[in-house]
Amino acid sequence: MLKKAYLLPFLLLSVKLCFAQTTFVPLGSEDYNLLDRLETRSGRLCDSLALWDRPEARRNAVNFLEMIKSTNSKKDVKSQLTAIDRYNINQMISENGEWAPKDEETIDSRRPLLKFFYKKQYDLIHIKTHDFVLDKNFFLVVNLVLSGVAMYQQNSPTPAATKSTVFYSGRGAELRGWIGKKLGFYTSIIDNQEQFPYFVNNWIKKDGKHMAVPGADYFLNPSTGNYDYMQASGYINFDAVKNHVNLTFGSGKHFIGDGMTSLFLTDNSSNMPFLQLQARIWKLNYECLYLELTPQFDKTIGDTIHSHKFSTIHYLNVNTFKWLSVGLFEAEVFDRPDNYELSYLNPIIFTTAINRFNGAGDKSLLGMNLKAIAAKHLQFYAQILFNEFRYKELTGGKKWYGNKWGIQFGGKYFDAFTVKNLDLQAEIDVVRPYTYSAQDTLANYTNYNQPLADPLGSGFIKGIGQIRYNPIKNLYLSVKGTYYMQGVDTGGKNYGNNIFNPYLTADHQYGVKTINGPKATCTIMNLNIAYQLRRNLFLDLGGTYRKYINTTGVYNSDYTTTGPVYGPLTTTYVYFGVRLNMARRDYDFF
Repeated sequence: MLKKAYLLPFLLLSVKLCFAQTTFVPLGSEDYNLLDRLETRSGRLCDSLALWDRPEARRNAVNFLEMIKSTNSKKDVKSQLTAIDRYNINQMISENGEWAPKDEETIDSRRPLLKFFYKKQYDLIHIKTHDFVLDKNFFLVVNLVLSGVAMYQQNSPTPAATKSTVFYSGRGAELRGWIGKKLGFYTSIIDNQEQFPYFVNNWIKKDGKHMAVPGADYFLNPSTGNYDYMQASGYINFDAVKNHVNLTFGSGKHFIGDGMTSLFLTDNSSNMPFLQLQARIWKLNYECLYLELTPQFDKTIGDTIHSHKFSTIHYLNVNTFKWLSVGLFEAEVFDRPDNYELSYLNPIIFTTAINRFNGAGDKSLLGMNLKAIAAKHLQFYAQILFNEFRYKELTGGKKWYGNKWGIQFGGKYFDAFTVKNLDLQAEIDVVRPYTYSAQDTLANYTNYNQPLADPLGSGFIKGIGQIRYNPIKNLYLSVKGTYYMQGVDTGGKNYGNNIFNPYLTADHQYGVKTINGPKATCTIMNLNIAYQLRRNLFLDLGGTYRKYINTTGVYNSDYTTTGPVYGPLTTTYVYFGVRLNMARRDYDFF
């Protein structure tokens, strides 16, 4: 990617010219909900905090929390903070204490293990040295990463050989730190063994060729239903211009948007190599993201070295008022013989006219993101995405297949109905058929046989609602409900729902509805109770109900069956798990 052999030495040499660095709050962390609610409850958008572009820097998060603390002291009768908010703020600052103005904000353990481990309350190993004269300022944190989940499932109808009890197990380690407060670094390696609920196995198998484990890349084909895969991520980071221009080079995931899902970019696919440039000046936040992706491939042909495709993403956001932010999005996906198209290194947004010279087969996406807060309790957000459209066709009423767009509307209500720490969220997503498809099987908006945006792909209408409640310290309750309608590509016909199919094979060009082809509906409900025994050590107890129906009433057979399955397909499972320094593994998104 970007001729990495030449780029990495350049980045390392650039450290001599840089000023500071940071690491990032992990995706999936509960801390994002805390930052989100505090920003809305403060009554104004923070210019240095970009929650629509995750992961967010620990440095920015701590600076924001310190500002909230100083303006909402315990003696302030008008304070918007609850006692639980204050507790959560102190806990988050302590975990990211390398950026706290006072060392004592990093909480000491009452009883360190062997006088060396867990000297600080949240870190297995915590090393921080100070010698600014000799420039020997060094910081390092090392932590274990563990997760174990047992699930009991029931399916109707019951496929042959389907296990009633399945499990997930992950173990590894992560470390983060800085050298001389100039070069920041992070790395994480996790070994996973996983068995999935029945409907997830169906999703993995897909058409029998483009197999993928949700969120992962290479995996071993299971002989007994156990999927075995590794997940490794890491990066180096530094400021090229102090407090304004930041560079990150590594492998990981990203999320652009304020919703539960995104039409632009989500963290649902596997880790990917990336180079990220972020500029934050005044009320402007600008990002260039250069990605190396893996195009779709046939898993059944055995293990091979995959070729690569690439993507350039630009995102510009401005806080136009203290209550309103507007973002502009542009993405290009293109395939070259393992070489990055140099013209796509252009860091200027809206340069898609270059496509006319680079080839019409490249995939272009344009979009807008909006976020508004009101009354210190409400947040509203929206996204609109365009891949291709003609104004004449858009208004002509013929429902041309080339009108490819998506739209998202959502809202959040913090401390709902005056109940402290009760947060509600609702969202609607609509994506037209063929939106993320391409002319061929290379430039589609996918990575490692998984969509880069919403995991449903295209041709759907989806509604999501969620209730979060933090009634006491360390107890988190959540209820999430999802209902979606989607067309089904069936009978060898391309109705635009499977984004791996080229849109040039579309079944018809006119009369294309949002729900195109046979209709499927799905209802999903999830309840989760999480208790934090100590920072980032959670016990989870919950259950999920899923009912999937399509109008044909017949579903493809998979490796557990001897023939077609007749619907509807209903799955119910309950689970219990423990996790340390990991986000909860769930399957309630498809």
